[in-house]
Amino acid sequence: MMLIRKVWLDMNQRSIRYPQPLAAGDLIGVAAPSSGVGESLHHYLEESKRNMERLGFVVQESPSLRHNTKCVSASKEDRAEEMNQFFRDPNIQAIIPPWGGEFLMDILPLLDWEALKSLPPKWVMGYSDISTFLFAYTLLTGTATAHGTNYVDLRSSAIDPVTARWIDVLQTKHDEEITQSSSTHYQAAWKPELPGFNLDTPSRWKQLGHSEDADTSVSFSGRLIGGCMDTITCLIGTPYAPVASYLNEYCADEGTIWYLESCEMNAGDIYRHLWQMKQAGWFAGVKGFMFGRPAGYSDTADFNFTDALSSALGDLGVPVLYDVDLGHIPPQLTFVNGALGKVTYENGRGSLEMAFV
Repeated sequence: MMLIRKVWLDMNQRSIRYPQPLAAGDLIGVAAPSSGVGESLHHYLEESKRNMERLGFVVQESPSLRHNTKCVSASKEDRAEEMNQFFRDPNIQAIIPPWGGEFLMDILPLLDWEALKSLPPKWVMGYSDISTFLFAYTLLTGTATAHGTNYVDLRSSAIDPVTARWIDVLQTKHDEEITQSSSTHYQAAWKPELPGFNLDTPSRWKQLGHSEDADTSVSFSGRLIGGCMDTITCLIGTPYAPVASYLNEYCADEGTIWYLESCEMNAGDIYRHLWQMKQAGWFAGVKGFMFGRPAGYSDTADFNFTDALSSALGDLGVPVLYDVDLGHIPPQLTFVNGALGKVTYENGRGSLEMAFV
């Protein structure tokens, strides 16, 4: 990684802002900018709080966290103001929502973006609909964000080795590096009643265009960006996804690694979303792709997942990895938007190195 960093470091482009690393005693804000947590699931919050305190952190909940009506924790105005307040509070070092949801996009026009650009950056971590905010926050402010596990998934005291690396990532300092490795097993079906994950199926990353059992290897590097396709694509054409300017200002020399996952999309949906992203210019300068195991997925007639990837991306001439540890089918690596990454893949196993530069 050090050799690659010498090539990456070009003072002609703007620098990503990295939040201060988490430390014992830090205050973590738990807000619900999308869905909240209904009363029947409040025990999830209690379990997660106990584990966060066991790790040495202090937890502060937002007023709307323990409510959920019509898929949201509160009105869009209240959800936006809670996020604004958490960012303004100098005592809060990180914001970790309970989980995703459906309608986070509603709060984007109501956030104080001028303040978010000037206030000290804070770690925000989550996935699913939370990636809608992570994506916009990184693109609009140049601040690194963490696409990884959510607060409710941290309610188990016995966390698998892949998920557990979230704390190492958020404790990485500016100018430092961290490496994560692929899982040995994943959870084939969502089982929310379990305090942790039931990792019951062998994991194997795959490379598009190669048979699953072929001996293949590839590596590629670039600046990480991505999220949940179901939600970030709704930002195309809005002021909250200035991808072209972000690529020019932050990624002109290194290019990008796009990491993407899906939930509740069939093969046709995935192709259409990737086609739209490509036509919008999002993949300019891309060096490679990483796709998570698709959740809630089905083929579209005889058109399948790899057909979708090949149809949308096959002419770009860059590596495409899929069934990566990413997204709604756990466990997942913690991907930092804005970090400089190097992906190494060989015969079904992989690693992700990230440099906070």
